[in-house]
Amino acid sequence: MEPTLIFHSGMELLEGPVFDCQNEYLYFVSILDCLVYCYNPGNHEILSVKLDSPVSCVYILGFKKILAASKNGFYEINFTTLEKSFRFQIGIDENVRYNDGIQDSIGRYIIGTMGYPEVQEEIGTVYSYHQGSFSTLIERTTISNGLAFTNDSRVLYFIDTPTKKVAKYFYDISKGTVVFDSNVIEFVGEGSPDGMCIDQEGMLWIAEWGGSCISKWNPDTGRQLNKLYLPCLNVTSCCFDHLGNLYVTTAKSELAEEHMGGNLYYFELTKNQTIEQG
Repeated sequence: MEPTLIFHSGMELLEGPVFDCQNEYLYFVSILDCLVYCYNPGNHEILSVKLDSPVSCVYILGFKKILAASKNGFYEINFTTLEKSFRFQIGIDENVRYNDGIQDSIGRYIIGTMGYPEVQEEIGTVYSYHQGSFSTLIERTTISNGLAFTNDSRVLYFIDTPTKKVAKYFYDISKGTVVFDSNVIEFVGEGSPDGMCIDQEGMLWIAEWGGSCISKWNPDTGRQLNKLYLPCLNVTSCCFDHLGNLYVTTAKSELAEEHMGGNLYYFELTKNQTIEQG
């Protein structure tokens, strides 16, 4: 299956795609360029708003309104007016920035951190923020990346990229706390797990940094089911749209012959049934 190129950005590091299924808009970021994008699949319009520090992920608030996590704090952005306003900050250390995030079913903002401007071992943390206060969920991470909830909110899957593993945590939705269960997936090839999303059947779709693909996994068995290949080395994250198709963000690499990293791609899964490999 071949991906469709949606946006040739020329940016170093696209990340954090999130689709608003109710209003049919895609949001994503260019981390190091401090840019937040809004893409309208209906007319292919792309809008952007620039913040004053690296921006890692977004949370949907409503029609063309999102909350963006930047190193200098969380900002509400209105893509109808292109206005932005500061909302809150957790109080992270100077030597870290935010990375991937997700919202739970009652509205908690869950987000991980990593070393910045240099990656440092085990200085990252996964936080939960709700109604003016925050708590720590996971400590001593290095590059906090993919987060995905099961449909019943009882399990949170989490990726700390250098471990090359996907961890399973039991999640207490009433308290907003986690308990580690096990590592359910381990990567042994060239690619390392980055961002991810989960489908309606509970399968994990994982972007592979250095692996040129999105790989599909069964977290109950730890088996890889399929791969979707991209024309670039570093694949950063993915999300499903309202039709069950897949948006994918990518980053540039140091390969001289590669020119297709740092772009936004789209796989029409519902028109092209994938062949399962096990």
